[in-house]
Amino acid sequence: MSAGDPSADFPGKNLIDHLRQDCPEVGIFGLGGPLMQRAGLEPLADARDLAVMGFFEVVPKFFYFRRLLKTVTETIAERRPKAVILMDYPGFNLRLAKRIRSLGIPIVYYISPQVWAWGKGRVAAIKRLVDLMLVIFPFEEPFFREQGIDVRFVGHPVVDRYRDVPDKQTCRAGLRYGGDDRIIAFLPGSRKQEIARMLPVMMRAADVIKFDLGRVRMTLAATPNIDEDLYRTMVGGREIDIRTGMTPEILAASDLVITSSGTATVEAAYFGTPMVVVYKTGFATYQIARRLVSLDSIAMVNIIAGRKIVPELIQSQATASGIAAEALTLLHDPSRYDTMVRDLRQVRGALGDGNAGQKAWEIIRQRVMIC
Repeated sequence: MSAGDPSADFPGKNLIDHLRQDCPEVGIFGLGGPLMQRAGLEPLADARDLAVMGFFEVVPKFFYFRRLLKTVTETIAERRPKAVILMDYPGFNLRLAKRIRSLGIPIVYYISPQVWAWGKGRVAAIKRLVDLMLVIFPFEEPFFREQGIDVRFVGHPVVDRYRDVPDKQTCRAGLRYGGDDRIIAFLPGSRKQEIARMLPVMMRAADVIKFDLGRVRMTLAATPNIDEDLYRTMVGGREIDIRTGMTPEILAASDLVITSSGTATVEAAYFGTPMVVVYKTGFATYQIARRLVSLDSIAMVNIIAGRKIVPELIQSQATASGIAAEALTLLHDPSRYDTMVRDLRQVRGALGDGNAGQKAWEIIRQRVMIC
């Protein structure tokens, strides 16, 4: 298995759990985060070294990834697994697929690269290199099928991950917030470079929002793979609760989320929590991306909805004043707020009915004799 992105850690772990139930003696090795490793993955690299985003941001680690690609390729060739399961992470995984294709090992891609948005030139490579695509968004299935690729929609893993999260009031009580408190959450991302770009401007926006609203509770969803001191340094002396490993409870409890673009937007949609989506990257990376991306939106909830239901502030628009203005408009306009809640419920319905990992495993098991 090859899952270099933190967002693939839970679905990877979920898939391993179902595999282990049927095939307890099967060994699993590759790339993955702490959840996958605890589920039984034998890691070939430290997961903390894998999370890099951006065209130019990856340059300093070029030689590391070249060595890693060689290591993983050689290990697969030596150990000859029954199948190779790739998860997102296309810059690495498509290169890996190309190198191992001649070995005749079935290659499954679970959680598709977003080639429908920015990499349509890679569709031909996927068709040539991948035996089966398992996708998590409903619109991806017809897209890949039209390209002649064997594809199945299994649903989004967020439905399984957060199915047992308590209701809003219970989560508030667990976080020691009152039922009537107004709560704003900040989700600056899961990678150091992303947090370094997003969190400072989010904190300046928090100052503006606090000045306008007066009494408001603010919380920051920190990820376990990032040292909490990084968050504390950027939060400074502000009255903002930093909570690690409690993202679902925070999303369920909050009235509004200010979030970096990515999986967190889908997670917020699952809970029906209104949001402002923010995205900033390096100048050169952005200039390349804006020429490659063929969609009008970057927030996945807007892409799923087929229209802009949540505000997006991209690059130069992602200022403290701009973020605060969007947030305050939502909080001061009950009609707009309620409309967004209804729209997010529709997005939630498009994520499937759950059991994505089980469905993925059953499809893989039908195609590959693993045990």
